[in-house]
Amino acid sequence: MIRNEIDIVSQITAVTHDLKGIRTDSTAILQILSDEMSADLGFVCLRHAETGQIDVVAAVGMEAVTFRRLETRAAKSVLVRVMERSSPLFFSIEHESTLGFLDDSSPRIIASVPIKLSGECIGSISLAFSEPKSISDRDIVRMLEIAAALIAQLLRAERLEREESRKLVAENVQLKQELKEKYDFGNLIGNSSPMRQVQDQVTQIARSNVPVLLRGESGAGKELIANAIHYNSLRSKRPFAKVNCAALPETIIDGELFGYEKGSFDGASKQKLGHFELADGSTLFLEEIGDLPMQTQAKLIRVIQEREFERLGGDETFPANVRLVVSTNQSVEDAVANGRFREDLFYALNVFTIFLPPLRERKADILLLAEHFVEKYGAEHNKHILRISTPAIDMLTAYHFPGNVRELENAIERAVLVCDSNVIHGHHLPPTLQTAEVSGTEMRVTLESAVAAFERDLIQDTLKSTRGNIAKAAVMLGSTERILGYKIKKYGVDPRRFKQ
Repeated sequence: MIRNEIDIVSQITAVTHDLKGIRTDSTAILQILSDEMSADLGFVCLRHAETGQIDVVAAVGMEAVTFRRLETRAAKSVLVRVMERSSPLFFSIEHESTLGFLDDSSPRIIASVPIKLSGECIGSISLAFSEPKSISDRDIVRMLEIAAALIAQLLRAERLEREESRKLVAENVQLKQELKEKYDFGNLIGNSSPMRQVQDQVTQIARSNVPVLLRGESGAGKELIANAIHYNSLRSKRPFAKVNCAALPETIIDGELFGYEKGSFDGASKQKLGHFELADGSTLFLEEIGDLPMQTQAKLIRVIQEREFERLGGDETFPANVRLVVSTNQSVEDAVANGRFREDLFYALNVFTIFLPPLRERKADILLLAEHFVEKYGAEHNKHILRISTPAIDMLTAYHFPGNVRELENAIERAVLVCDSNVIHGHHLPPTLQTAEVSGTEMRVTLESAVAAFERDLIQDTLKSTRGNIAKAAVMLGSTERILGYKIKKYGVDPRRFKQ
């Protein structure tokens, strides 16, 4: 009987409370058993899950030379029988030539117990005792079985953690790849001359480290271009950091950008890292930089010119390894002239400027963008929409889109949601696009005008399908060529525009 059995179990169980890895934890368990049970040495062998090779993962009571010999001979010894039979085994070292190097001046007995996980034998734990032993075989087996069960649970936890880590790494790699593909140069939608110029500029600047100033109206796509610059740069493996300067009050913006030390102001109960530290080695996108307070602009100048900064309330200087991309929808020149923006900061940021044209100046891209959003939101809302009708396209191209691409995207998402067929028609678009000139409706909608608008929409859509062939269109609509010709004349539809 082991006198302090409960104490031993308590000690080895405590090892599992602070997981440090199967090798470290197994060694700690062996050391406790060896000390408390007066064993000469001990070791744990585990079978590799993929290769089947037997590895000695932990050992106590032996020198490095002895450990290396055990590593090379364990797979050829009687220890394999313990795993194959999955049952405890006692054997004398002097009768086991493979492990004879473990014998000392006096004969030794090795007690070995299998380690089982989910009903499968995955290894063994062994202790060596000098003869005669002071503990019975039954007590030795009982303590080793308790230790084997704990080691099995440690291994289960480590494997689960490793699998979770592997999944997280795989998901992270996949997410990064998806983002890289999403913001690939080829996915910048637009064939118009202004957009081709923007694409060329992004290609030129992406892999450098110079600051980039993005200028354009709200909704023109500045954030999309900033993403494209980052995910095609040398810093793309690091997370892309974004800060909307217009959304942060003047009282906290310095702390958000540069961080602060504990006690630097009322409410600073602990140290906080700013975005310049968090974005180390990556790209930092500052949206609406024209809204930065003047004192923050002065600090930003130092970051750009000296590549360093200090936290609020601190005197330690930190290097700024950050690539800056900034945007504004304001006239920076006017802001400089009015004293609202530092001239030196403007020149520091104006190394490479990209102007994003408003959507009204790139009409040729409206259909491409609309079709892209139809596909995007059709998949998102589980709608099978094949195309946009010709009258709806006319409405889109006639509209001036003060909200630019963002407004177009919202209009298409709404159309996808309300569409009850596989074609988006003019009446699916927001009311702001449905002017009397474009849609054929009046400010005061009547049944007659609504029917007329629908008829005109349907006729144009059918003529597009038949490439302007009136006879075929009449058949498709279940009408006659004479009646259709009358309707075409009534609504002022020109069939020739649909011929190819």
